[in-house]
Order: sequence, then C-alpha cells, then structure tokens
Amino acid sequence: MITGPLFEEMLHPGKIDPVIRARALKAKTENPLDPINLFNITWRDSENRVNHIVLPKELTGVDANIVVLFGKDYPSGSHKVGAAYSVLLEKVLFGEVDPAVHTLVWPSTGNYGIGGAWVGGRMGCKSIVVLPEGMSRERFEKIESYGASIIGTPGTESNVKEIYDETHRLAKDPNIRILNQFEQMGNYRYHYHVTGNTIVELLAELQEQGIGNGKAAAFVWAMGSGGTNAAADRLKQVYPGCKHVALEPIQCPTLYNNGYGAHEIQGIGDKHVTWIHNVGNTDALMCIDDMSCLRGLQLLSEPVGRETLVKRYGADEALVERMAPIFGISGVCHILGSIKTARHFGLGKDDVIVTAATDGFDRYPSEMDKLRVREGALDEARAVGHIEGIFHAQKTDWVQDGTRLNHERWHNLKYYTWVEQQGKTVQELDAQRDPAWWEAHQRRVAEIDARLVEWRRSVGYPHNT
Repeated sequence: MITGPLFEEMLHPGKIDPVIRARALKAKTENPLDPINLFNITWRDSENRVNHIVLPKELTGVDANIVVLFGKDYPSGSHKVGAAYSVLLEKVLFGEVDPAVHTLVWPSTGNYGIGGAWVGGRMGCKSIVVLPEGMSRERFEKIESYGASIIGTPGTESNVKEIYDETHRLAKDPNIRILNQFEQMGNYRYHYHVTGNTIVELLAELQEQGIGNGKAAAFVWAMGSGGTNAAADRLKQVYPGCKHVALEPIQCPTLYNNGYGAHEIQGIGDKHVTWIHNVGNTDALMCIDDMSCLRGLQLLSEPVGRETLVKRYGADEALVERMAPIFGISGVCHILGSIKTARHFGLGKDDVIVTAATDGFDRYPSEMDKLRVREGALDEARAVGHIEGIFHAQKTDWVQDGTRLNHERWHNLKYYTWVEQQGKTVQELDAQRDPAWWEAHQRRVAEIDARLVEWRRSVGYPHNT
C-alpha cells in the first residue's frame, strides 16, 4: 500500500519527516511522477509559505483586500489533487479499495479527474476518468500523461448527468470503485481542515504585514463539487461574522432560480446541488457571466492586458506579472465574485475577502485561441474595456441572500439528484439539515490521521518510504 501525508501534514508540511520532505521537494521538479510527490500535496511552498496573492486594487476597483490562494503549484497543477488523495486515502485505509484488485473511476469535468489520474497512478491503482467531451484539450492531455484511461461523455461543463449515467454503467463491474467527488466526504474533509485552517493562519500573517484585520470577512467560491466550500464551514467557526458566498454561472443558474444551460466557466456550475455542499451555511448566492470570465482571463494572460494595468492604471508591475500564470477561467470567476461580494456587503479597507484559483493558465491556452478567433486579438483599447467594463463594473445584481426560505429551497434541490438518481434515502438527506451531521464529518479528520499513523507504525515508516 502506497500512501502520503496526514491531513495535519498537508496543513503543515514542516511536520513531515525531514528526510521524506527533502526527497519530495527534490522530486517535485526532477521527477513529478514519483510517488514521493504525494508529500507535496499542500497549499504551502518549500519554505512553508502559503501560495497566495493579494490582488491589486487597480484591478478590483474596491477598497477591500481580496486574497487569492493559488493551486497551480500543487502536484498535477490544481488543488483538486488534495481532494482526490483524501478520498482515495480513506477508501484504502478502511479497506474499501484494494489497489491490486480495483479499478478507480473518477467522475469529473476536469481538475478532479486530472488529480485522480495523478493520485491513482502514484498509489498503484488503475484509473478511468469520465468527463465531458467538450472540456479543454489540455485537460485530456494531462489525464493521458498520468496513465489513466478516459471516457468522454456528451456535452460540456454542466452535463454532469451524462457523467453519472456512464458511472452507473461502469459500476456493474464488481471490480470498479466509483470515487465521486460530488458526494465523497473525503473531499469535504480536505478543504474543511487543510484549506480552511491554511486560510486562518494566512490571515494572521497578513495582519502582521498590515493587510486586513486578521479576520475573514467573506469566503467566496463557485460550486463545482462543493468541496472547497467546506473551507467556509471552518472559517465561520473561527470568525462567526464571516460570510460564505457561493457562485454559479448566469448561463446555468441552478440554485438561483432552478435554471439550466451550457456555459464556459470550466470547473463550476454542474446543474445540480452537490451532496457535500453545506447549503445551510451559505450566506449569499451570486451569479457571474461566463464571457466576463473568459475575457477577464484574456486580460490577465496576455502581455498587452497586463501592460495596460501597469501603464494606464498604475498597478505594480511585479505583482501584475505574478498573476499571469496563476489564473484559469474559474479563478477569474472567483475574482469577479469577490468584487461583487465587497460591494454587496459594503466591505472596506480593513476587510479581507478570501478566495482561490483552482488551477493555472496552462489548462486554457486553447480556450484563449478560440476567444481570439471569435472576437479578435486583445489591444489596449479592448484591455481598457475589460478592466472598466468587467472588473470595475461588477454590480450587485444576480444576488440572493441566504434567507431561511432560500436555505430550504437550496437543500430541497438535492432531492432530485441524490434521492431520485443516486440512491440516497430521504432520511439521509433530512439528516443534513442538522449542523451536527456536518460536525461529525469534520471530527473524522482526527480518526483518519490516527488510522494512517497506526498503519505507518506497522510498516516502519519513514524508513520504508
């Protein structure tokens, strides 16, 4: 059995055995497919600093501090690898997956499937990734490079029902194990403990640097699997006034008004309410236009866009250049949602809004090529239009507050996917109304770490790694 870090070591990689940590950091660049890279699953760099950026206000147009954690430096290039590892680790530790026998199926619209392909291969498992045929070319190339098989299903980002249909067909094989990110609580636990507590520690560090008041005023995240939204559950425990803001595309406003449709924000808006999204802890729902996200990414990724930010708006050049590789389409969605959050809640210069960039630009050059074909090349005039017409122009439309009635409606929408289609019971669904249900899953972090420590003792870790 091949395993990697504890939850606590993903939060604090400095606690990893020094020999293992040194080997992992060396392999990160020299041999990224070596299983020792499992110990590089963390938000922190080699110096144990949190990978983040504080956005220039020349871009955001608001006084509030918008802080973005970025996932491009994770193994596989996205923080979704942390969720994939946590889900598989639990299954292996508790005997639900035998790498020598079972083939893993990772239902995904991209980053979780990429992470699953990477993790599964490093932990000695065969993997199949099921994802829509219309996702970016770079996603398919990444999955194949990690040795996994691919099954393409009809549609694009919001066609998750088609993914589920295919997994139901595959699940008839007794040697198949479906690791569904939309329902597996290992995904939730990773982000509750690792992402949530990483943010808590970062906020204290930022306050020492004179940025913010040491608290999270809001956590902003677009629902994909709903896993990263779990960080908000931790933040609201530490900062009771913290607002949890959930985002979805205007073109597929499922929670907003039971809407449906195709959209181009790859990684979010999957036309259902995920099992692991704690909707009762959501303070506001906001919708973002997909083309605004694509054009916003064009601004940040192309030299003329960054140059315009620096020369015409006075943004710091070094800071702007750092942004170029950090963001994908959903990361820009998170920026726009954070700006909208600042305006909706009237947040100011002492407040901190936290969000993240799931992946980096490396996954989207082909999507930018398509945009240029449709709209032409970016020039300075168009860059000004993107800055002022997209970022500075975010309004407080397409917003629903988390009222009692909306919480009830968002929860009830789970019925149609999870009870009617996926085999959950009404009793299981009703149990999620109680905060104690979520708290019990949070407490399992310690149980799982203890199980891994026990296994390590049995095999003589770290000397056998």
